[in-house]
Amino acid sequence: MGKQYKSLKQKDIDFILNQKIFYISSSSDAEVNISPKGYDSLRIMDNKTLLYLDYPGSGNRTYRDCKNNGEFTLLFHSFGEVAGILRIFCTASVVEKSGSEFEKYLELFSEKKSLVRNFFIFDIYGVETSCGESIPYMEYKGERDSLKNWAVKLDDQGRLDEYIQNHLVPPSIK
Repeated sequence: MGKQYKSLKQKDIDFILNQKIFYISSSSDAEVNISPKGYDSLRIMDNKTLLYLDYPGSGNRTYRDCKNNGEFTLLFHSFGEVAGILRIFCTASVVEKSGSEFEKYLELFSEKKSLVRNFFIFDIYGVETSCGESIPYMEYKGERDSLKNWAVKLDDQGRLDEYIQNHLVPPSIK
């Protein structure tokens, strides 16, 4: 059955690297947020630290919850032959484009600076595994280019930075 511990083990890192999708769940003083994530947007810095490249999108609740010292859970699960669920419990800090470390983190990805909203650094305080035997088998068919194409189009029109600023912190639904 499931186990709990304080940092990633090599088998967890291998599991993460084999998944095509993960979820970021967060909360602070508003509704609980959960957001599916794809693309090549995650780097494992060490067994206690993850780096996430955040693309612009329709909402920005992860940013809101980070700024409000919220709690985060990253969830990975397998759709393949080997079942498994991995939950990573953490806190987060944000590195904005104006931040001194932004360029250093950007070098870890092959992405154009203008298309990156910001980076999140997740500091892990707990890891939990479970069997995942109820997760269905599904076949990966590829990435959707829609979000990146949308961002490139807005960037080419000189409107992406304005969009990002106008959607910095979404209103609470409560």
